[in-house]
Amino acid sequence: MKLEKSSRFTACAGPVVTIVLDGVGISPREDGDAVKTARTPMLDKLMANFPMTTLLAHGTAVGMPSDEDMGNSEVGHNAIGAGRVFAQGAKLVAESITSGNLWKGQAWHDVVATAKQGGTLHFMGLFSDGNVHSHIDHLKAMIEQAKQEGVAKVRLHILLDGRDVGETSALDYVDPFETYLDGLRSPDFDVAIASGGGRMTITMDRYEANWTMVQRGWDIHVKGEGRQFASAHDAIVTYRNEANVIDQDLPGFVIAKDGQPVGKIVDGDAVVFFNFRGDRAIEISRAFTEENFKPFARGPLPKVTYAGMMQYDGDTKLPPRFLVEPPAIDRTMGEYLAKNGVSQYAISETQKYGHVTYFWNGNRTGKFDETLETYVEIPSDVVPFEQRPWMKCAEITDALIDAVRSGKYKYLRVNYANGDMVGHTGNFEAAVTAMQGLDLQLARLIPVILEVGGVALITADHGNADEMYELDKKGNVTRDAEGRTKAKTSHTLNPVPFVLVSGEADPAYKLREDLAAPGLSNIAATVLNLLGFEAPEDYDASLIKAV
Repeated sequence: MKLEKSSRFTACAGPVVTIVLDGVGISPREDGDAVKTARTPMLDKLMANFPMTTLLAHGTAVGMPSDEDMGNSEVGHNAIGAGRVFAQGAKLVAESITSGNLWKGQAWHDVVATAKQGGTLHFMGLFSDGNVHSHIDHLKAMIEQAKQEGVAKVRLHILLDGRDVGETSALDYVDPFETYLDGLRSPDFDVAIASGGGRMTITMDRYEANWTMVQRGWDIHVKGEGRQFASAHDAIVTYRNEANVIDQDLPGFVIAKDGQPVGKIVDGDAVVFFNFRGDRAIEISRAFTEENFKPFARGPLPKVTYAGMMQYDGDTKLPPRFLVEPPAIDRTMGEYLAKNGVSQYAISETQKYGHVTYFWNGNRTGKFDETLETYVEIPSDVVPFEQRPWMKCAEITDALIDAVRSGKYKYLRVNYANGDMVGHTGNFEAAVTAMQGLDLQLARLIPVILEVGGVALITADHGNADEMYELDKKGNVTRDAEGRTKAKTSHTLNPVPFVLVSGEADPAYKLREDLAAPGLSNIAATVLNLLGFEAPEDYDASLIKAV
């Protein structure tokens, strides 16, 4: 793990600071682009006066199956921190299903064996083809395989998306799926949707930001306690008429027949959480697997055979039973720096804290060296992001400025969550406000970094706020007969900025122009060069060259 001192690059006098503007991409159009619409004099100045390029942050450049797949914060931070591209969850699961390896594994054998002993096989997860947390095709493959292997009863607990796919697209998935289930159902195979709700209302909390979401999901999925409907279709239509909310915010519901839930989770059942991405799967997995569980009152813990699609936390081995091996991300930049005595500082608010720690470090919880690393989490507000679009960017900047001025850290990294979290709400004006709030923080932070002789790398992990309206197949904003747009809440396929900000009048390096399609994974080698090291040979190429 020893890094070689570089003969080409001299370490900059001050710290190197990587600034991730989460969800801030570079769009080819202005219509619906909250990044361009916002008044951002500082960001505009930096982009105009310092070396800048764009980086790929989606598709195969971050380990997704194809270039039609958008990037996300998990894979983006994996790529930045690892300095290489690893096949990610979506690709690994698809390959495991295609090869048949998933069905040969012990975890699949366990859940099927449990169900065939008289229990019900429950599938729970994000119900869409967004391919960020899950994919509906993976669910279909498992249902069909369960039927083929003789499982008699299957129940589905669907978390409605509206975030990685269209904001009101739930019925586009639910209605065809019900027809699909009708085709599978037979006298010896009983399959049905048992419960559901919006992904930002129940079950899929992350980073312990709001355990009440998980508790609501537990009560609905496990206990069958919640408002009852005859079908998921009825629930969605009713809630839309009553609450006027998009899919991700739909309240939870229980499917019932003659007043009784059709799919409570009880002793002797098997449960598969079919999300492959870890951050929003950890808390519900803890609820199913921890005996001494304290975040909320579960009531009696049903004795079930529980499996995750993947192991969501390799350090805590959570969950212990999983269907597909996660990517083995080793020798991350953070580990190299720790092993070579470089002090590090990582900060974000709760919503993205795990991205500058867990995902940055290759899906690893904890630090490589307690004495050299400082991780700071600023607690996020538990309010809708469009109501407070500045989020915690000012508090993050307060702490980060103190850390930069302290002189204790040679490498610092920060994630500002605003562009992504507010972008996901679909509220254009709120996203504009979010960007303007971020610009104020850059105006505070950058002068301090330059004041101490440091270098700032401004980038993003994927796009979001840069494309707030739905597009047609030609890439134009769609409008109805009255000229109204439809909000887009998902990530984009747009590249992201990379701005190299230095106070040196004539730096001994410049951006390379010979890289065909640079991506997020090229950032790590760049950081190591700026710190005076040569990058490991198998790291993707640095974005800078000596002059």
